[in-house]
Amino acid sequence: MPSTPPALGRGPFLYFPGAIQYPSRMKILALLSTLLLLSGCGLMPQEQTSSSTSAASCPEPFSCDSCPVTQCPAPQVVEKIKVVEVPAPLPPMATTAGAMHLPIIGAVEWVQVEPAGLRLEARIDTGAETTSIHAENIQLLEKEGRRYVRFDLQEPTTGEFLPQELRLRRQVLIKQHDGEPESRYVVRMWLTLGEMRHRVDVNLSDREVFEFPLLIGRNFLLDAAIVDVSRNHTLEP
Repeated sequence: MPSTPPALGRGPFLYFPGAIQYPSRMKILALLSTLLLLSGCGLMPQEQTSSSTSAASCPEPFSCDSCPVTQCPAPQVVEKIKVVEVPAPLPPMATTAGAMHLPIIGAVEWVQVEPAGLRLEARIDTGAETTSIHAENIQLLEKEGRRYVRFDLQEPTTGEFLPQELRLRRQVLIKQHDGEPESRYVVRMWLTLGEMRHRVDVNLSDREVFEFPLLIGRNFLLDAAIVDVSRNHTLEP
């Protein structure tokens, strides 16, 4: 005699007519697995569809001949940078040289001439033996048995001629560039060049064709200064 199945909803088993009977816990697990499987299968096609739809929605690039061409505005100069090269400062030049620490002077210097009281620009020439100055209206005089020379010196700024009269020291012959010697009178004057002040013999000559009215020779420069021909006006006027 067949056994009567237990009542529905009672006991550890559920009864489904014509089906396999499972425990309630196993049924729940099987149901959850089925739901998870179905949900995963449902999501995968959606992602593929979404990606394919996104790729299909991108517009194709196109060219438009009638579209206006936009040009960039010209660049504006806000601030112009100017590069200036500044040379490095030169080291200070020496003012003395030699064992005697003689002052260094240039090839052209200002010289104070006395007793005339003139300030003349002079050429410094170590090749000239004596000093020479431009003079005009040169005359030889004799007073009380002594000979004097009367001459005019010109003030370079105003052009005024200043008469001078000094005792004659001697008369010399100076060889010229053309070979002809020239006779000149020699007088004694005080010359001041920077801090150097010497009374030296000066011959009177016509230096109108020369650039400088005064030429300083070795009779002033000897044991007094060293000449640097690369410099000019190194001393205070």
